[in-house]
Amino acid sequence: MGFVCLKIKNTEAMELRRVVVTGLGALTPIGNNIQEYWDGLINGVSGAAPITYFDASKFKTQFACELKNFNVEDFIDRKEARKMDRYAQYAVVSSTEAMNDANFDLEKLDKDRAGVIWGSGIGGLETFQIEVLNFAAGDGTPKFNPFFIPKMIGDIACGHISIKYGFRGPNFGTVSACASSTNAIIDAFNYIRLGHADVMVTGGSEAAVTIAGMGGFNAMHALSTRNDDPKTASRPMDKDRDGFVLGEGAGALILEEYEHAVARGAKIYCEIGGGGMSADAYHITAPHPEGLGARNVMLNCLRDAGLKPTDVDGVNMHGTSTPLGDLAESKAIEQVFGDHAYTMNLNSTKSMTGHLLGAAGAIETISSILSLKYGIIPPTINHFTDDESIDPKLNFTFNVAQKRDVKVLMSNTFGFGGHNACVLVKKLDI
Repeated sequence: MGFVCLKIKNTEAMELRRVVVTGLGALTPIGNNIQEYWDGLINGVSGAAPITYFDASKFKTQFACELKNFNVEDFIDRKEARKMDRYAQYAVVSSTEAMNDANFDLEKLDKDRAGVIWGSGIGGLETFQIEVLNFAAGDGTPKFNPFFIPKMIGDIACGHISIKYGFRGPNFGTVSACASSTNAIIDAFNYIRLGHADVMVTGGSEAAVTIAGMGGFNAMHALSTRNDDPKTASRPMDKDRDGFVLGEGAGALILEEYEHAVARGAKIYCEIGGGGMSADAYHITAPHPEGLGARNVMLNCLRDAGLKPTDVDGVNMHGTSTPLGDLAESKAIEQVFGDHAYTMNLNSTKSMTGHLLGAAGAIETISSILSLKYGIIPPTINHFTDDESIDPKLNFTFNVAQKRDVKVLMSNTFGFGGHNACVLVKKLDI
């Protein structure tokens, strides 16, 4: 049998398509839609309060950033809602707001070219918890809800969204712990710019304020235990920070190919400039002490965007309020930006929302996009005492929002396992 030799013609590198944001949706501990969320951010509102979902009196941490005044039946039929874990409910509600905001004519939209990529770090934790507790309370006879598996799995949120809108393009979930929704945004961005889709619903959701979630994070000493003062418990970059505050909710973005958006006269918030990814390859839960992975992910993001460090006006930091994490990220920012770091606005919105785990990247990218729109950087609240190990010349936008005409912002997310992801958003004319 002879061999066939194929001569492959050298071609120029494919020109990547531009990707813009045309719709936003948010469901957060400080606001149940985009406007409420933004108002909460710029006014420095804390979403932390005693836990109401279960009796937490015997837990080391008895508070969290829960959603407020949220009734899923206001958005989803009761019968349908019962078939979804809370994380999927949040996904459907926030993506509906984003889709309404994008204002598509769904009759004209090519649904074969529209997809969904959604991130969640844990997925249906409460569903798993309920089913296992029910089994453990019985006599060993397996009595499980037929919706147990499809409620729990981490990809079902994007399934629900695609079914609702009939979107038949790329459809999957991303899991990289606290970087999950930033990875989802980067994937959606890449699929559009590489020509695999024209429209993508992306973002992330999480609903881990549960017995298992609180108990698990407490056991590894990750959470603040400031039960006497929950509202000031999330204090990124503060000397007395003692762990993150668990949050819940969702953030949704509609990404669209630029020409596709222009052709239908869409409102354009900004352009996705680039995305970066890296791994610490160091420890399952602790960051690299010198911020090596954090440095690399920002450099990778800048390289992808074709921008210089001096082009960046600010960074929405991962800034979880953990002793090791905040220090490592601050070091990484100085390594990447040098003296320019002192001219930038740095902030951590987790001081207000708590840490939404797999949904953090989505709501924080949205915060960055709204900063581009309104020219305001939300504050890092709850700063009381400088940490002498963190450079005091860095502007962390402590306690009060700052007005600033920003054109380019980056958003960092770092997850357990050493997963790092960073997305860059910019005004359309940059």
